[in-house]
Amino acid sequence: MEFIEHEISGVLEIRPRKFEDSRGYFAETYKRSALKERGVDLEFVQDNKSLSREAGTIRGLHFQLPPFEQAKLVSVLRGSILDVAVDIRRASPTFGRHVAVTLTASDGNQLLIPAGFAHGFCTLEPDCEIAYKVSNPYAPAQDRAVLWSDPALAIAWPIALAEAKLSDKDMRAPLLADAPDLF
Repeated sequence: MEFIEHEISGVLEIRPRKFEDSRGYFAETYKRSALKERGVDLEFVQDNKSLSREAGTIRGLHFQLPPFEQAKLVSVLRGSILDVAVDIRRASPTFGRHVAVTLTASDGNQLLIPAGFAHGFCTLEPDCEIAYKVSNPYAPAQDRAVLWSDPALAIAWPIALAEAKLSDKDMRAPLLADAPDLF
């Protein structure tokens, strides 16, 4: 596995090695000991999967409050996405900054997002399937969001604001400056 550090400490892009032959390929997509060697000691307790039918679907920016905060390991099973992690730890020197990485099924790259970050993605093609591991189970009472299009975040989404496909929850999320519950 190759680990790529990004501008914000703790956010890691993981590129599994593929072993290919005439039948296809084999790749190790998760190895706890490899993460531990990099100082990441997480126990994932739940696997989630989503399907987004249309290109330009935005899901996010979501997070959960303590004690159910979630670290995530995101991968794409089909298609491609722009995956975004926003630092929402008020005491962090990178508060309000983000990392954006294109994840594709063909590359098999993944994004490790620590707890204390809001997470979201935009599908770059139709019928995208995303799988992600989380370090805490879904807790509806602790579930929160920040507005995906908040100008203060300066995320270069690959879709015009008016063309994004969104849930009602994501359309109503507060700006980061107005979010009462953060880390």
